[in-house]
Amino acid sequence: MGDVLILCYHGVSQTWPAEISVAPEAFERQLDEVARRGYRGVTFSEAVLSPPSRRVVAITFDDAYRSVRELAAPILTRLGFPATVFVPTGFAGHERPVRWPGVEEWLDGPHEHELIPMSWQELGELAEQGWEIGSHTRTHPRLPELEGDALHEELAGSRLECEARMGHPCRSLAYPYGDHDARVAAAAASAGYVAACGVRPAGDVRDPLRRARVGVYRSDDTRRFRRKVSPAIQRLRASRAWALVRRGRALVGGRHLR
Repeated sequence: MGDVLILCYHGVSQTWPAEISVAPEAFERQLDEVARRGYRGVTFSEAVLSPPSRRVVAITFDDAYRSVRELAAPILTRLGFPATVFVPTGFAGHERPVRWPGVEEWLDGPHEHELIPMSWQELGELAEQGWEIGSHTRTHPRLPELEGDALHEELAGSRLECEARMGHPCRSLAYPYGDHDARVAAAAASAGYVAACGVRPAGDVRDPLRRARVGVYRSDDTRRFRRKVSPAIQRLRASRAWALVRRGRALVGGRHLR
């Protein structure tokens, strides 16, 4: 697993102080570091289903914020890296800020514009440049809390809308909040996905519908980022021992390791 690196980003902004937002210069330094280590860029589905060489990196963005196109895309183009954007289809193209628990604190304030997602036309332009456009459900719910028709609509409904808007198959999914279990993964398969991801390891990390990613956040300085993308750390995170450590910390009320 250490030779297939999958990174998870959200917003890119010079001024937005949210933990899910990284500054453009930090983003550029991080990707320069990845390129220096000999990684070649591929889409998420390629990385999971058919990695074409020993060292590949898939750069993924959840939520489809417009800042990804405006600030991240030029950096990726310079490095020759494609990326994957996971779109909450119920919000795309509405020219209104997204709203769900975890980002609502930024509504009605000076950073509200950071929550505006890309339009379908903008997403299509990225697809023409070799980017993958995947689903992030319709409304960004916690999927394990849903049952039956509601779960199916979030998964299958978003995939079909993405296909209708983009004009090509939607094969990949990012679980909102990274929150999923075996039942949700099975529902994703039934809805037509062949590759899906959370953030932290969960279940069998070899399962293409339960792949973990390395979350990258505003507080990740250069030293921390280098540790996160270290092949040795990746192998540790994929191990059963790491899962036991995380479970033990959760039981004693410790902070989640990310």
